[in-house]
Amino acid sequence: MRGIRFVPEDININFVGLRKLAYVFSLCVVLFSVGLIMQRGLNLGIDFTGGTMIEIKTPEKPNIEALRMALNDLDLGAISIQEFGQSDDLLIRMPEQKTPADWNRDESPNQFAIGLVQETLNEAFEGQKVDYRRVEFVGPQVGEELKLQGLYAILFSLGGIMLYIWFRFEWQFGVAAIIALAHDAIATIGLFAFTQMEFNLSTVAAILMIAGYSINDTVVVFDRIRENLRKYKKKPLPELFNFSVNQTLSRTLMTSLTTLLALVALYVFGGEVIRGFVYALIFGIVIGTYSSIFVASPILLFMNINRGAMDGSSKKDEGDASAVIEGA
Repeated sequence: MRGIRFVPEDININFVGLRKLAYVFSLCVVLFSVGLIMQRGLNLGIDFTGGTMIEIKTPEKPNIEALRMALNDLDLGAISIQEFGQSDDLLIRMPEQKTPADWNRDESPNQFAIGLVQETLNEAFEGQKVDYRRVEFVGPQVGEELKLQGLYAILFSLGGIMLYIWFRFEWQFGVAAIIALAHDAIATIGLFAFTQMEFNLSTVAAILMIAGYSINDTVVVFDRIRENLRKYKKKPLPELFNFSVNQTLSRTLMTSLTTLLALVALYVFGGEVIRGFVYALIFGIVIGTYSSIFVASPILLFMNINRGAMDGSSKKDEGDASAVIEGA
């Protein structure tokens, strides 16, 4: 019995012929993302900005607007309150509290601020028990270090991937791959600038995972292109690239689909704590699959590939190679 195929064996979509449309779309996505990042910025979590985060479960559905006004009256800086999954599950974030010159208390300004917030919440719910699920504090110096380390992690991972592709294939493949990965990373960061979802360390981890997933797809396509460059010495490059992408299309789409099914289940049932992480991954899988097909391979056409370097040990003629591929 033959398995179910979502992509016909004889499919022949002219992906390279659509490259100009793909270039325009990708350029618009990148420019729009960069513009959003510069204009609106990212909603950085306390991982990067420093401050205190308190998660509480209230005894009844709260009046968030009244709570926000009561907390802002404490003069502790801009305090944000948002629902964290359920309507009675709240996430309160407040900025780092500076230490005044005349401070003479045993506790730190941040601990004192946390006490004021707890007193205000207890008064708002008239003595009913408020469940304080977690209290996290990140200092500003640590936040700056984490911000820098997150940037280094992204840059070093992209550089390492480029070197890997360079040594495995040729430098042209490495450049094309890194352009596609930068496209994916910028688009994902732009999405967070557009939605203003919290951007934290887990989001950085998601971007690194997206880069790993995307390069996996890209390597499969590049490997088939290299194989076909050895087998089809006289076939025009656009035709050969189309042939290679279509050969790997079934594998690319099935891998993406099965991964998305797992991520959607995590998004629905995983809870609010990992929702931003999964949100980034879902978008990244989609944009990464797109870039592997429409960005990485077509860019390779502009890289002046040296077919002689791809010869390897393959000396088969074109007719024999065609028979081998169709029999695989």
